[in-house]
Amino acid sequence: MASLWRAETALTEKPNNYDGVEFWLNPERAGWLTKQGEYIKTWRRRWFILKQGSLFWFKESTITRASRPRGVITVATCLTVKGAEDTPNKEYAFELSTRNDTMYFIADSEKEKEDWINSIGRSIVQHSRSVTDSEIVDYDGKR
Repeated sequence: MASLWRAETALTEKPNNYDGVEFWLNPERAGWLTKQGEYIKTWRRRWFILKQGSLFWFKESTITRASRPRGVITVATCLTVKGAEDTPNKEYAFELSTRNDTMYFIADSEKEKEDWINSIGRSIVQHSRSVTDSEIVDYDGKR
């Protein structure tokens, strides 16, 4: 029931603060990844930006102050980031896990996969803290 509630509220609540993170300026890491949707388990290509402990995703790669993320993960809530080719049975796959959820991503190459794992791993260590269940905010219900 919590996932259903999250899906319903995610479609209507579109915050514009993003904890003060100016994701459109100087990201720590940015690039295309393919990710699996939460409800409809299709794979979608999204533009990801890692900045100040948050991993944002967008439909387009041109990001401005007016851009609105499709979703965001606070990496401090994540327990692990690791390779996961066997789980989704996809080459260059990796997973990002919280206490309550695991998301899968596919990079374009082994190097890109390792670079994302290393960048997210460093960010998890830098931003670790106690958190509540609001770990992943999916603004469009599609992740």
